[in-house]
This record gives sequence, structure tokens and C-alpha cells, in this order.
Amino acid sequence: MGTAATESDAYDARYAHCVAAVGGPEVFAKVRRCKVLVVGAGGIGCELLKNLVLVGFESLVTVDLDTIDVSNLNRQFLFRKRHVGMAKAVVAREAVVAFNPLCSVEALHANIKEPRFGLAWFGGFDVVVNALDNVDARRHVNRMCLASDVPLIEAGTTGFLGQVFVIRKGETACYECFPKATKKVYPICTIRSTPSEPVHCVVWAKELFKLLFGDAKESMLFEGGDDGPDASTYGAACAAVRGAPDAEKALGAALALLCDGEVRKQLSMDKYKTAKKTPDPLDGAAVAAACVAARAPSRNRTSADWDRATWTVDECCAELADVAATLAGGDRVGSWEFDKDEPDAMRFVAAAANLRSRIFHIAPKSLYEAKGIAGNIIPAIATTNAVVAGLQVAELLKLIRAGCVLGDGGDRPSVGSVCKYTYCLRDTTRRGLLLQPTRLEEPQATCYVCRKGKVAVALDTTTTTLRTFVDVVLKRKLGFVDPSVDKDGSGLFESEDERLAANLDKVLADLPAGGLGDNAIAEVADFASTGLELDVTIKHKPEADFDEKANPEKVLVLTGADATADPLREAAAQLAADKPPPPPASEKRAADDDAAPRRSARV
Repeated sequence: MGTAATESDAYDARYAHCVAAVGGPEVFAKVRRCKVLVVGAGGIGCELLKNLVLVGFESLVTVDLDTIDVSNLNRQFLFRKRHVGMAKAVVAREAVVAFNPLCSVEALHANIKEPRFGLAWFGGFDVVVNALDNVDARRHVNRMCLASDVPLIEAGTTGFLGQVFVIRKGETACYECFPKATKKVYPICTIRSTPSEPVHCVVWAKELFKLLFGDAKESMLFEGGDDGPDASTYGAACAAVRGAPDAEKALGAALALLCDGEVRKQLSMDKYKTAKKTPDPLDGAAVAAACVAARAPSRNRTSADWDRATWTVDECCAELADVAATLAGGDRVGSWEFDKDEPDAMRFVAAAANLRSRIFHIAPKSLYEAKGIAGNIIPAIATTNAVVAGLQVAELLKLIRAGCVLGDGGDRPSVGSVCKYTYCLRDTTRRGLLLQPTRLEEPQATCYVCRKGKVAVALDTTTTTLRTFVDVVLKRKLGFVDPSVDKDGSGLFESEDERLAANLDKVLADLPAGGLGDNAIAEVADFASTGLELDVTIKHKPEADFDEKANPEKVLVLTGADATADPLREAAAQLAADKPPPPPASEKRAADDDAAPRRSARV
């Protein structure tokens, strides 16, 4: 009896401050039994998990595919130096359970897009709270929550800016109701021959890394016949480095070709006669000698500002030689994928981009700066993450108090009447506000995700293959995971049907059932994952009509939304006037940098 009384006293002491704060004993009882899925355990996720367990949420699951990096430690306070290399979700769980031993937290080191996290699994939660860093994962979670009818609390930060909003099927605009900025794609000719900005040099260096150590055929620098007697400059460089017994010497020879021979060849062809600045090739012999002479001088990495300094040509060659010696003979050569958080890969890209910049009279970047460019990183700020995570929990409590989550079975109020779309601003409005609430937008009639709006795709039906349609249009641009393609009941593609694989290399106009020509409708479904169904109207547009520089993929997706508007400018004007800004269309979408584009990019 004494033990039970002791446990009861401990419970009362732990939660005494929470009961009144959340709205009374009845609401707090719902808080304790609410099943919450937290997707992401990085910058926002750490703050969010801490908030949830301290408020009294006792049934949590967190999913994150990332591991802890040194660069995370300045803002992800649940992690320590000893945790570097460990799974974020696992370490975060250990930390928050120490804060509140009464809570049950399951940590999953995994990708939320894995098939095991299907609709039935999502449907087992009362609410999902996002702490993600890239558009692709956000779109996936958005679709899973819509399909399973589970409310989603979305958020993100970009430096000092941030936003929090709630998504509920049929009641509010979903994550995809408004257009998102697409990842910048650079024309091959700019990257290979006419760089003019630091980002062009960094992209070139990433492609060179892929050519030398990854899947060479996937690199935009790859040219057919790279291993033959008439190999191109890039082909010769690739052949020289892969499997070479003397990696430093081989890389020196490759760099001499790329930084000297290739540039001179382009100059002899008058490639740069219209350029504002004519490139100056580096001394190939000196570059080759620098690679052999010294590998990564120790004074560099022991210096406090080593990653912030701009390396000389010799220092770049030394770094490259050291990386080549480390990677060239490894088992992963041929399949190595660039990761900005992998030190060797990032050193290679920073040094190679630095050399490239010097040739084309572009300001060279330090390792730190190059990493930001390579990962499309916008620096994250711990305070903004904390504010946004706090707002997410506040919105969750609103949903519980109003009966939108764990209601009594009666008519529930709409989410839009309970919650707000809140912007976290860097500069105050005229009334001194740094948090700007506005109404949640209703579902947009043109949204192809939550309203089955129409999607049209303009492309050349006589040259675009079904494989390109599936990989570029459906998977990359429209976010399908495992799409099937049909036309008038005649199956054109399904990943599990080997008979249909032969269609992948056919151009759209030549497919069975009359093909997918101008004004044809492709019936697309993602049954195995998000359950999304969509009719895609094909519009024929000759390749010659595309601006290759602006649209190198030669594909244009139209979702029905007005793509000509400038919502960012409109939002800025409204904020300045203290008027409620429009929701997701106007936001500069989230990107806690530790996490991007991975994209996530970052966005």
C-alpha cells in the first residue's frame, strides 16, 4: 500500500503544473493517452519531443533515418559529442525518457517512406507531428495522413523564419495545395563548360566525385566509351583513378587533364569567345606534382579555421590526393554516393570546386561554404526551432481541448475554426508582432492530392520514354512512390509485373492501347504506398520549344494552380501592412539545415 501511495505522490508531483495548464483533469487524461507520431528527431524534433513528454504525453513514436553529426551539436540539445555517429531517434528517446520516466517512447531509426509504415500503421495514431527538413518526406507524410484521416501538425524553419499549421482531410489546405519551389537543375553545358557561379563549380565537383568513385554512368560528366582507346578527357580521368595502385599519381594525372588539357582544348575550339572572362588553365604539371608531393598538410586540419580558410592550389591538390588514396582502392568504388556529412567526400568536392573556380575566375569557397552550397543549407537557429516546436504543441492541445482529437464521438468542430496558421517572423510588424497568426486556408479545388484536381504534363511524346515519365514526372515531380500507369484498362506499367517492363524504353506515343499522345489521359495510382489516384493529361510539346537552360529536363507539370503569381511578394506586402498573409503558398518552406534536401534537400 505504501508503494502505491508513493507512486501516486510521484505522479501528482510530476504533473501538478500540467493539469491546469492544459485545460483541466479531463483534457489532461486525453493528453496522457493520446498516441503521437513524431516524424524527425533533429533540430525541431529534439525540442518537440522534450515539450511533449514534459507536458504529459506518454505514448510517443519517433522516426528518423539520420545519424548525429558534429555540426548538429550546436542546436540539437539532446545530443552530446559522445553520440556522434549514433541514430538520432534512439538517442533522443533515451534523453526524453530521462526527463519523464512515465512516458513510453518508441524510437525507429528508419525512413518514413518504407513500406512497413503503411496506411494501417499511420491510422494507429491520434495525431502526427512533423519535424522534417525536406519537401519529399513532407509530401509523403501529408499523403499518408490524408489517406488515413489522421490530423497532421506541420512546421519548419528557415533561419529566423518559421511556420506552423494544421492539416486535416477535407477541412484545411494540405501541404501540396500550393506550389512548392522546385529543386534547381543546372544545364549540363553550364556545368561542363561555362560555369559562372560558385554553385556551378560545386555541382561540377559533385559530378566528378560520382564519375571517379560512384556510378560513373550516372554522372553528367560521363561520356560513352570512357574506357576505350579514344576515351574522352573525363573518361581518361575516370580510368586513371579507379583501381590505380598509386592513387596520388593517378589523381594528379587526372587533374592535369581536367584543369589544363580539357580547358586548352575548349579554348582551341573558341568555346569561350563570347564569355565575359576567358578561363585560364592551371599548370597541369604543377598540379600533378602537388598531388604527389604532399598529402593534406597536417597544419591545415589542426588549425582552428581550417574549414573556414580558402585553400591554395597546392592545399587543394594535397586534400584531393589524400582523399583519393583513401577512397580509390575501397570496396565502395563504383557505388559511392556523395554525402555532404561524409568528411572525405566533402573535402574532395570542396577542393575540386576550388580548383575549378580559380580556372574560371570565380571566387573560391572554403570547405564550410562549399558544404552549405552542396547541401543547399540554410543555417538553422536553435531559438527558432524552439519557438516553432512550442507552437506545434500549443496547436495539438487546441485540437484535444476542442475534441478534434480524441473527441467523444459527437460532431467535432472543424480544425479551421480552432487552429491558426502561425508565421514566426524575423522583424516585427508595425504592431510589434513576431508571431503572426492567420486563418487556415480551405482545401484548394486545384489540388491533385486532397481534391483530385487535374494535372497536365507538357512534353515531347515522340522522344520521351515511359521510363522518363515514371522516374521524372511521377516520382520526382509528383512524389509518387511506386506508381502504376494505365490507359483505358490496358496496363502500361506496374513495378511488380515483369511483362510490362518492356514498355519502359518505348516512347509515349508508341505505347500499347494507342499510346500516350497529345491529350491522352494516363491513369496513375500509388496503391502500394499512399493510395493516391490521379489522371494525368498528356500535352505534346516539341523538344525544340523548351528552353534548355530554364528547363533541361524538357518536362512541364501543370497542377491547375496559378503558377504566374508571385505569392512571396504578396505575402511580404501583407505582413508589412499587418494583414494576414496567405497560407502555404506564400511561405518560404522549412529547412532545418541538419536534416535538407539529405534535402532534402534542403528547402
